[in-house]
Amino acid sequence: MLKVSACRLVLAANLLFVCSGRRCFSEQVGTERLVSPELLQHAGLEVVWHKKLPMREKEQLDRLVVVADRIYALSSENYIVSLNREKGNLIFGRSFGRAGTAVLGLDHYDDKLISIVGNQLVEVNPETGTELSAKRLEFGITCPAARNSSCYYIASTARRLRTYRAEDKVRLYEAAAENDSIITSVIADDNSVVFATDGGNVICAAADKPKKLWEFNASDGIVGAIVRDGDSLFAASKDTYVYKLNMETGTPPVWKYQTDALLDRGPRVTGDVVYQYVRDKGLTAIDKETGRFMWRVDGGIDLLAEGGGKAYVIKSEGELVVMDNSRKKRLYSANFARVSKYAANTVDSKIYIADQTGRIVCLKPVD
Repeated sequence: MLKVSACRLVLAANLLFVCSGRRCFSEQVGTERLVSPELLQHAGLEVVWHKKLPMREKEQLDRLVVVADRIYALSSENYIVSLNREKGNLIFGRSFGRAGTAVLGLDHYDDKLISIVGNQLVEVNPETGTELSAKRLEFGITCPAARNSSCYYIASTARRLRTYRAEDKVRLYEAAAENDSIITSVIADDNSVVFATDGGNVICAAADKPKKLWEFNASDGIVGAIVRDGDSLFAASKDTYVYKLNMETGTPPVWKYQTDALLDRGPRVTGDVVYQYVRDKGLTAIDKETGRFMWRVDGGIDLLAEGGGKAYVIKSEGELVVMDNSRKKRLYSANFARVSKYAANTVDSKIYIADQTGRIVCLKPVD
């Protein structure tokens, strides 16, 4: 079972400690910085808040995830910390399964934090960290679950999309691609569920019955998560193309953009731009409306944030590159060599960076 730790506050000297079980969170002025003030000034950024997460010996920060108004930090021992991403306030800290247990997805729906932990579908109160339910599934799972107001949709290693009633987790029905390929991504709303496969399928079905509405087929597998933005879907394929699909019809694609190398991640989508990592090449920006090339950062691995017409790109060698989207040109860069973890934020201009020891910093562009 998953366990939640109680929190207590202790104020001492110049340190603010928030203790959860044997773990203490601290914020201390003057601690070693991830990025120097001079470099931040050069990049037009300022610190909003910083935190030092509790890490035991040999434990490391594994990932950062932005979800709504929260940022979740998951450690190598599956200890999860929830912070308010505007101010960095601690919401809760708790164990999220044994170390080594796979955690697939962290998302909010209907006032619940939802995740797949090992072979359990877990619902947690996002305000307290208290476990609300844990449904054990008798099969392996290939990607994060999707949820709408009535159902969960869970992709099994048996190459089936299994549907469960959200209220009581009773299994209802299942669906699959005709080529019996592995499901790599699922999204859903109250009208439809869309799933992609490693056979290149993107299939849209009715949300309440195993009825296919449309199907698009790329020439190779769909990688990473498919992204919905309004009435459009965006997907990356091993066939080197990024596709924009119409949610109502699916095919033909609205546009397809060919990259110059194998794709192994899904795209990042913002208001006007699709950002796609291309293996051994860098991060490419594509105009979301037209599908045309905008720019590429050689060695870029991901988008940190976007705001004021600028894109903030992290490179593999620890460099921040700031791009001007309207002029399609590089503006400046800064040394982020100490940064080893980050969250990809596609909703606003805040940047979340960290290192493996659990130091987290929130930055924003200077007004």
